[in-house]
Amino acid sequence: MKNIDVTIGNRAVGPGHEPFVIAEMSANHLGSLERAMQIVEAAAKAGAHALKLQTYTADTITIESDREEFQIQGGLWDGESLHGLYQKAFTPWEWHAPIFARAAELGMLAFSSPFDLSAVEYLEALDVPAYKIASFELVDHGLIAACAQTGKPLIMSTGLASPEEIKEAVAVAQAHGEGGVVVLHCLSGYPTPPSEFNLRRLEALRELTGVAVGISDHSLGATIPIAATALGACVIEKHLTLRRADGGPDGAFSLEPKELAELVAGARTIWQAMGTGEASRAKSESASKRYRRSLYVVRDIAVGEPLTAENVRSIRPSLGLAPKYLPDVLGKRASRALEKGTPLAWELVAA
Repeated sequence: MKNIDVTIGNRAVGPGHEPFVIAEMSANHLGSLERAMQIVEAAAKAGAHALKLQTYTADTITIESDREEFQIQGGLWDGESLHGLYQKAFTPWEWHAPIFARAAELGMLAFSSPFDLSAVEYLEALDVPAYKIASFELVDHGLIAACAQTGKPLIMSTGLASPEEIKEAVAVAQAHGEGGVVVLHCLSGYPTPPSEFNLRRLEALRELTGVAVGISDHSLGATIPIAATALGACVIEKHLTLRRADGGPDGAFSLEPKELAELVAGARTIWQAMGTGEASRAKSESASKRYRRSLYVVRDIAVGEPLTAENVRSIRPSLGLAPKYLPDVLGKRASRALEKGTPLAWELVAA
């Protein structure tokens, strides 16, 4: 079987490894470096394996314009302009280095989603271990190629993308670098209703791309990513805030630290529970095996006396003949006197 693992920093990520949980800070710093650092610490305490930022400015991602197509209509950000929203939400680039350093101190990896080539150049100077391609940027083949050319692995979200666009994006990444690719099932709805998430899409995405898969989840709570682990999600990305009540562009669909801890623990438990699918007896069953049913003498039987349904029964424990042999022994005679409580064996049955 083809090895589809990727290596991010010091961690192997893929089907044979514990799900890689990414805490996405996004705009939840609310313009405060102090709060950003608190989110880093909360992510580490909750057990996240990585912290992720987004690297852009309002001017690198869009332009300031009063034209209708630059105004957001409907949804969580109704009435905002694209430029105005991104001006509120962006993470100052000078914050990246101290945030990444703090994450490393706390044992987490840290990287980012670049949104243009200048961001890739900046993140390369910080020696990030991987790149995340946001779902809206999946059609930007130039950006994907630039990230892949660094030799780092790419994690790519697929929200809004058609199967053909997903295949094209993976092909571009693989043609321009050997760092490997992970593709995330994602819905670009904020928040995403669970009924729309379509978790069964994970298997189709794996077959479509031939790479490791995961999810970038904008639903509320930890249920969907934990369930996704059972369907083979190798990477789980969720937004993290300190308190949803604090608001902000992404606060409404972000996890709080306690919920992130539940996600990490739940995903690990489900991954451990999945096993290999092989038929083998678990160590925890070893003490229970002797308490299965078997054939026992339940009344004293004299030598030569027939074995009947009244003096031989299938009961617990399991030291006697298997219950399936009951029809074979009924009507036969005891080869010697048998005391009540004796496990039946073939040598106790006369030929």
